[in-house]
Amino acid sequence: MIDADGSQANAPRRDERTADTVTADTVEADPPPTYWALPVDEVLRRAGTTESGLGAEEAARRLDAVGPNRLAPTHRGSWLRALAKQFTEPIILILIAASVVSMVLHDVTDAAIILAIVGLSGLLSFWQEHRASVEVQRLLDMVQVHADLRRDGTPVEVSLEEVVPGDVVVLNAGDVVPGDCRVIEADALQVDQAALTGETFPAYKHPEPTGEDAELGERHSALFLGSHVVSGRGLAVVVATGSHTELGGLSRRVAQEAPVTGFQQGIRQFGMMLARVTGILAVAIMALNLVLDRPFTESLLFSLSLAVGLTPQMLPAIVAVSLSRGAHRMAREQVIVRRLDAIQDFGAMDVLCTDKTGTLTEGAVHLHAALDTTGTPSALVQELAAANAGLQDGFANPIDTAILASHPLDPAYRAVAELPYDFSRKRLSVLVDAPDGRQLVCKGAYDSVVDACRVTDRVTDRAALDAHFAQLSQEGYRVLGIARRRLPDVDAVTLADEQDLEFMGFLAFADPAKAGTREALGELRAAGVSVRMITGDNRLAAAHIAAEVGMDVGTVLTGRDVDELDHEQLVRRAQEVEVFAEMDPLRKERVISSLRDSGATVGYLGDGINDAAALHLADVGISVDTAVDVAKNAAAIVLLDKDLAVLGHGVRLGRQTFANTLKYVFTTVSANFGNVASMVVASAFLPFLPLLPRQLLLLNFLSDIPSTTIAVDNVDSEQLERPQHWDLRFVRDFMVVFGLLSTLFDLLTFAVLLHVFDADSTLFRSAWFVGSTLTELAVLMVLRTRRPAIRSRPGSGLVLTSVAAAAVTLALPFVPGLSGLLGLDALPARVVVALLLITLGYVLAAEALKRRFYRSSQQTPRPGVRRPGRERLLHVIREHGGVRRTRPTGVPPGAGV
Repeated sequence: MIDADGSQANAPRRDERTADTVTADTVEADPPPTYWALPVDEVLRRAGTTESGLGAEEAARRLDAVGPNRLAPTHRGSWLRALAKQFTEPIILILIAASVVSMVLHDVTDAAIILAIVGLSGLLSFWQEHRASVEVQRLLDMVQVHADLRRDGTPVEVSLEEVVPGDVVVLNAGDVVPGDCRVIEADALQVDQAALTGETFPAYKHPEPTGEDAELGERHSALFLGSHVVSGRGLAVVVATGSHTELGGLSRRVAQEAPVTGFQQGIRQFGMMLARVTGILAVAIMALNLVLDRPFTESLLFSLSLAVGLTPQMLPAIVAVSLSRGAHRMAREQVIVRRLDAIQDFGAMDVLCTDKTGTLTEGAVHLHAALDTTGTPSALVQELAAANAGLQDGFANPIDTAILASHPLDPAYRAVAELPYDFSRKRLSVLVDAPDGRQLVCKGAYDSVVDACRVTDRVTDRAALDAHFAQLSQEGYRVLGIARRRLPDVDAVTLADEQDLEFMGFLAFADPAKAGTREALGELRAAGVSVRMITGDNRLAAAHIAAEVGMDVGTVLTGRDVDELDHEQLVRRAQEVEVFAEMDPLRKERVISSLRDSGATVGYLGDGINDAAALHLADVGISVDTAVDVAKNAAAIVLLDKDLAVLGHGVRLGRQTFANTLKYVFTTVSANFGNVASMVVASAFLPFLPLLPRQLLLLNFLSDIPSTTIAVDNVDSEQLERPQHWDLRFVRDFMVVFGLLSTLFDLLTFAVLLHVFDADSTLFRSAWFVGSTLTELAVLMVLRTRRPAIRSRPGSGLVLTSVAAAAVTLALPFVPGLSGLLGLDALPARVVVALLLITLGYVLAAEALKRRFYRSSQQTPRPGVRRPGRERLLHVIREHGGVRRTRPTGVPPGAGV
């Protein structure tokens, strides 16, 4: 036994000599292999310590040699690096290059506007993410942990960081385990290691060696950093600290650079596509002008200005404003967004994987039922259980707490004597005075209790009892037995009295699903998000909760099942199976990776240490403020309230921000592409430049004014019903189809101006400047929605800015002084009427083409691009080299539309 101050009572010392086989110079940071399978004496010898603990000087030397008991920091880097990261995406680099070109063209105003947009959007993203990181760090800093040790045989308290291998730690209820340890002594020691293993119920710990091949949750002689003592007392030797612990291994994986998410990959691929198109067109226009014997300098400046005109200058601002607005709205829902683009990935999420314990469930033990031997609810069984739980003089534990919460102790019962719990018996008995006489009430593991019972009228068929027990266990309950023996003339009890008991019934315990979980998951499914449970808990408990919350439990894959599948097989099975049980962190990573490699955007919701690697790998990792530190650091989103309904809200918000981002991309790149194509055609037959560089840049600026409000535009309800993804092929097709439509109407405008109005260069440029701007502003109302434009209400900001930009466009040629500076001239009324008619025709044609385009895109499947050979190679690299695949190049059907 272990006294409260850490000294042992009635237990001989194994070795009081100072160990000299291991010193600070030779101590190893890594624990002995399979230390849980070694005898205690051997572990102490290898650790160079005794049960009296290390000496203070030796502990100090080891601290210098091994280092502080800290985990590897997560991959944050300096704030300067975090800020610089905001400006490294291809689309941002293109815009920076565009600003340089504008300066070369002596358009300082446009260069300043582009740089301001890029700078402010980057600063906004950096500020939001930095603020979220500070908030999460505040949550992490709220807890300061200390450890009770023996040093030189004397109890001492040190900070967690000062614990070293070889320290002997004294553990009591509520203590955090300060490192990976080997149990030396245990007195009814129960440890909550759910954060590591996903198990609902505390694990009993004892000093007897366990098998070398035991899974993490089955190593009953080992304790792990990150777990905590629920009840009992213990003495243990620290075998590993910091990064060398089981938790440290997970932390190192999380400390790596996060994989590229779906949204990040989409933005990068879009930027690269735009860079290729811009480069090709700029070179083609330059070559065409040189072939036409135009001046070299003028041709170069013109081609560069067209390249600038193709860039979506407002995209960073649209994305930043959309995401920042979304983050603020989510903050009102008690959600911290640590990485802004996670909001977009929320909207693109096809699959939500979630842990079970504490996420889908309450994370606490509840007494589900007290049943008699026939399986019928019994008040007597509940009353006896309350007497045993309330009158036992041992350590408080979750099982007894759950019993008393369900049925308070009847004051008519009084304690007389007790047989404490021990690991070998697996039961606890209390001699009580009850209303119907003195009796010994026994509670414990079913097999242990029923083996101590005699055959009675109540218990005539052991097979029937075993069948009840098996049924309850298969339904996911943890089942204990309850029995009694009448002892009217006994004042003290021995183990011999704990025989010939009368079996009274069963106690079924569970960690119930949270209220509203079934409804919340149903809402996600209705929104096109399938749900997977990936838990470390056992198969039966996982299946029971999964069925309770509405998941398909027809097939449940265990960790060992997953081990038998190669990568391609797991990619297929992960899309079919909804419940994965007995999963350690590496297996969870494999499932997440397989789902991502299938082309899905994957979210992961978890709060345990064993969830950290999966949170890190997922496109969007979601944790809660009560999660362990490493899980919060790995997550992109932290829920301050465990209400799962907020997930559905986050999905809708993500889809709204993504939809508005795509609106800008579609309308801008198609309009810009059309303008550039028109300029190429015009350059081929006009004896003058169709637009001056400053006119082209001003046109882009005016058409971008309404785009500043797209971030808060209304979104059609049907666009919120299904996940949305980047689909570069769709973006390219949209750009070409609607860009060429724009070019056709530009050519119509050219023909009218040249052959109807016999326009000179100034009138031509003035009219095309006005006409091109008006058509871009008008078609925005058509292309912002899949619906007929008159059936989709735009945001008021978008309407007002569009009207204002149109008014300015019409007015500019008539403003004295300014019109001359811009190279514009007043337009005759009949030219204005012609331009308005062409604009109307363009809008009607765009509406008709839009309907046909979307109908065609729905008939043509757009599967994700699969490269099985490459996936196999990546799987081998990932398994042996620790390298993770970032993202498949393909996307699911119908994505991006």
